Amino acid sequence: MNTTIITNSPIPIIIAILIGFIVLEIACSCFTQPRGQRRDAIIEIVGSSLLMLVTLPLVTFLTQLLLDHFAPQLKNSLVGLHWLLGLGLFLVLDDMTQYWWHRLSHKVPFLYALHRAHHSAPYMSIRIVYRNNSFYYLLMPGLWFCGVLIHMGLAHVYFGYLIVKMLVIFSAHSSVPWDEKLYRIPALRPLMWILERTISTPATHSAHHGLNADDGVTNYKGNFGNLLFLWDVLFGSAKITRRRPEHYGIEDMKPVSWQEELFWPLARSKSFQIQTQNSPNQELAK
Repeated sequence: MNTTIITNSPIPIIIAILIGFIVLEIACSCFTQPRGQRRDAIIEIVGSSLLMLVTLPLVTFLTQLLLDHFAPQLKNSLVGLHWLLGLGLFLVLDDMTQYWWHRLSHKVPFLYALHRAHHSAPYMSIRIVYRNNSFYYLLMPGLWFCGVLIHMGLAHVYFGYLIVKMLVIFSAHSSVPWDEKLYRIPALRPLMWILERTISTPATHSAHHGLNADDGVTNYKGNFGNLLFLWDVLFGSAKITRRRPEHYGIEDMKPVSWQEELFWPLARSKSFQIQTQNSPNQELAK
């Protein structure tokens, strides 16, 4: 096992950032949501635990195993690559592919069934960052590409990249609207104009989680970016209002059990319908 990866792991820093946002939400009295239920807590705790303890280690292990067997010459082949070029590889092969994976998940009913848990929460919070079906992340191309790049010697670039990415994603899902305060400072208007078109913010990402598509803010068929909102700007799926929806969740869908949310298609009931948000038929969302 690579001791360098262990001793320089970004996980403690990421956990510290996560705890920081939890404390912030608790301090602002918005961590325990008034509409939250036991079902939501189970989905969030089990889903997050599976990702951290099962999916990520499994993808890393399988990637190394397969590459060692089929392409041993790739091991550490990018060690001498400049870190800026390495960062570019992660932005394209991880963040951009995650954008398209996320966008596709709102178009293809089968994939949306794996993603709907992330949207069934009736609130925005740090709690929902990893709230997804257990197979959603396992099939995500970006995780596998990251495993390949790490195997090729870019672990040191990945650690810094991952810390920044998770900081942005945590802050974009947080129920604390930190960007709202910055919008009110006249001197920061040029900076905020650039920022909101570059990275995900609470305003742009909460619009993606909105309940009502007719509220003038919600854009659940857009605003797919994770680290970079720039992908939405470039690929025509951006909506910037600097406002947050009043309500969150899934429109026109029957609630399902936490087992189906997390383990579909292994767990499914007769009433479970494969569909996309606001699309009652088993067709692609238009």
